[in-house]
Amino acid sequence: MYTTLISASELAQHLNESNWVILDCRHDLLNHKAGSDAFAAGHIQNAQFADIDTALSGPKTAFGPQFTGRHPLPDRAKLLATLRAWGISDNTQVIAYDAQGGMFAARLWWLLRWLGHPAVAVLDGGLAAWQAENLPLVTPVAPPRASGNITEKPSLTRSVTVQEVVANLESQAVTVLDARAPDRFRGENETIDPVGGHIPGAKNRFFKDNLQADGRFKSTQALKHDFKALIASPESAIMQCGSGVTACHNLLALAVAGLPGAALYPGSWSEWCADPARPVAKGS
Repeated sequence: MYTTLISASELAQHLNESNWVILDCRHDLLNHKAGSDAFAAGHIQNAQFADIDTALSGPKTAFGPQFTGRHPLPDRAKLLATLRAWGISDNTQVIAYDAQGGMFAARLWWLLRWLGHPAVAVLDGGLAAWQAENLPLVTPVAPPRASGNITEKPSLTRSVTVQEVVANLESQAVTVLDARAPDRFRGENETIDPVGGHIPGAKNRFFKDNLQADGRFKSTQALKHDFKALIASPESAIMQCGSGVTACHNLLALAVAGLPGAALYPGSWSEWCADPARPVAKGS
């Protein structure tokens, strides 16, 4: 069972396994058709497309104090139905990949664990690693799979609400790590974050800092060293980002480091900044 990462060469050996499901999670925050267009242009054999905006997120509410973020968690029952339609059962090994360093594939990894499914892993290095091994991409879409029968089991993850993050402002008992790029954390990228800045007291852990120069994850030892310099323990840490997607990359990196147990703040910055009553910090 693969539960965190899988290499391109390992995945290549299992492309035709009947109990393996491969999902393409490519996406672009500024062009929501980019992922499906890229999938149509070429994908790993037998992969199916998993749309971040529709399949892996719930509907958005109106922007304002009740806004729950740009990518709210999907309804559990609807997510189970989507997973079954992809052919996923309780004994299925799921593999997620993207072309963005795992920032979107990690969302699928977290969601499956949210439903209690441990057999899910991210392709280490994504499509770049796949192509570096001279492994092919195909354009034909795989025929529909027989429906799976995945069931919900005790969750393997933790999440927190905006109220819990607000309550932590004064005590700072829990460390909030923000996975956005440094310019977004500082409040300098209005293209993606019209309201810029970060949650007071948060620290910045850009998701790309989890990766080596070739796009694969750093070693267990290196990741453990990095995170121990930022948090006292995973149990006392909350991972957030712009909308609860890229934060999952830090959660995956913590798992690779052997430091599970941190929580996800699903609404993240997009939910936080929608209510002007919540404080905003800017700068480093």
